[in-house]
Amino acid sequence: QVQLVESGGGLVQPGGSLRLSCAASGFTFSSSAMRWYRQAPGKERELVAGITSTGGRTNYAGSVKGRFTISRDNAKNVVYLQMNSLKPEDTAVYYCSVFRVVDYWGQGTQVTVSS
Repeated sequence: QVQLVESGGGLVQPGGSLRLSCAASGFTFSSSAMRWYRQAPGKERELVAGITSTGGRTNYAGSVKGRFTISRDNAKNVVYLQMNSLKPEDTAVYYCSVFRVVDYWGQGTQVTVSS
């Protein structure tokens, strides 16, 4: 079965950096586009970044463009989200996702940006 396990979240000061990881299993990772979403308290889940199966194309929400970088390692079945210049408004639970007939989600990892 499809499994997505996020890690790497935590508490960081404004301006700091974090790298999130999502380990995938149960499907053909190398042929699947992957996405990162986030959900802040009281807000709807929003798309943060996406990457094609080969990693050749990426897309970002306007609010994170230039600060976040999505990447993947198809040999390890892992997708990453490098987050730099973090702001308090980046505080959220971050989820990775894959669409395989239906959307699958991980359990999420909490990112808190605060001084």
